Amino acid sequence: MKESTSIAFIGSGMMAEAMIVGLLKQKRLPAGQIIASGPRPERGRSLAKKHGISWTTDNAKAAEGRQIVVLSVKPQKMTSVLAELHGRIHPDALVLSIAAGVNITTITTGLAHRAVVRAMPNTPGQIGQGITMWTATTEISDEQKHQTAIILGALGEEIFSKDEDDMDKATALSGTGPAYIFLFMEAMIDAGVHLGFSRRVAQQLVLQTMAGSVEYARQSQNHPAELRNQVTSPGGTSAEALYHMEKGGLRTVVSRSDWAADQRSKALGGRRQAEIGEKS
Repeated sequence: MKESTSIAFIGSGMMAEAMIVGLLKQKRLPAGQIIASGPRPERGRSLAKKHGISWTTDNAKAAEGRQIVVLSVKPQKMTSVLAELHGRIHPDALVLSIAAGVNITTITTGLAHRAVVRAMPNTPGQIGQGITMWTATTEISDEQKHQTAIILGALGEEIFSKDEDDMDKATALSGTGPAYIFLFMEAMIDAGVHLGFSRRVAQQLVLQTMAGSVEYARQSQNHPAELRNQVTSPGGTSAEALYHMEKGGLRTVVSRSDWAADQRSKALGGRRQAEIGEKS
């Protein structure tokens, strides 16, 4: 990405800040080329002080003349933000949205702009350990694809898909996935307390067990079923615990939960599109 590239973040929450921090840390852009907007002046002053970027409460002013505009607002705010920015973005600019459940048609219609990327990051992106799936309209150039990969790379790994339907699947699996992990983590810690550990010790045991297991799976590159079999001795403690998990329908619950999240993402996308249609 050229140092002269200018970028605006419309919405200045945690994910926007994570991208800003990543871009600055990786020396992709100087702070002077970055502006963020949002409704809270105190948040803007904090970002400006910490990172040296520019700040405004005026979304249209932030986006004006910028080569890249990142829509990092909450999904429920998207309809009003698109109305503010309608016709205000430079025709050659790249628009990158990270709002969950907001489809490309909603964005292109709301902005009257065709060069659009839709991305689905996840919570670990806030520490540079996330994964983001993204898709784009055919109007974006190869250079803009490269810019997108750099911006999303500030959050961790990124995967491109030509099929926008994959975005709802990614929302269900990786976007919502951290919530599943945190719930399972919470349940294991509570179980540890029930067994007699202090909550501090139970949390330490669970967090490192999960972190170490993920890293072990990465390094081994074996199928999870093979890794599970390695630690499951016939008639042992793991076999007994896994029997009760399977009996309780763990796999079915996970599968149904992913499916429900996928359907919810599709429904929310349709609702946002209808809202834009009513206003246009």
